[in-house]
Amino acid sequence: MIPLVYDQVNRWGKDDEFFIANLKKVNAKKIADLGCGTGRLTSHFAKAGYHITAIDPNEEAINYAKKQEYPGEVTWIVGYSSDLQTNAFDTVIMTANVAQVFLTDESWKNVISDVYRSLKPGGHFIFDTRNPLAKVWEQWEKDLTPDLATNEATGEPLEIWTEYDGFKEGVFTFYESVQNARTKEVLIREKMQLKFRTQEEIRQSLQEEGFSQIQVYGDWEFKQATEETKSFIFNCVK
Repeated sequence: MIPLVYDQVNRWGKDDEFFIANLKKVNAKKIADLGCGTGRLTSHFAKAGYHITAIDPNEEAINYAKKQEYPGEVTWIVGYSSDLQTNAFDTVIMTANVAQVFLTDESWKNVISDVYRSLKPGGHFIFDTRNPLAKVWEQWEKDLTPDLATNEATGEPLEIWTEYDGFKEGVFTFYESVQNARTKEVLIREKMQLKFRTQEEIRQSLQEEGFSQIQVYGDWEFKQATEETKSFIFNCVK
């Protein structure tokens, strides 16, 4: 994630609407937004009246988020899942495929263990992740056009280019570069990696931690996910 351009490239969509609807469905009041990034979706949670603890390890992203105006209660933390309070939340939510940044089985297990600890009995863990069977990376690699944005500090036009290093052992590696569209100067270049886990792998890991009532929705609708589903949305209960 590159905070300078993230909010401009990722506009409000069907996935955001679905997360809001999911929170209403479980009747949450106090939530943790784990991997909140720039607070793009956190702001909408605040507007909906939730009491939010927003956590992300990217200090630049948190600083960016704090500059925005929020009508509700938000506690910002630069940190990790281990910083979640124990037995504190009705719901922990991870959006924008944050679940895929945990590249090892150990790191993923640690995250879901921390989430389980932080939830009140009966609390919900809601998150999304892409279905590896859909091979979405094949579509990404075909797109050779840059995303466009603006440097809000200078007004200069920006281009976001993506280079793909490929898919290996369940991990997809790529690089994102932000450059000045006029001068072609590269301002930022970041390596990014995503782990693609199967629905059954994720379900098993949740069950082993103690989660129950594991519901897996498909493609931003309240319908059971299938093998053809592109995005899984998990909703499970402590």
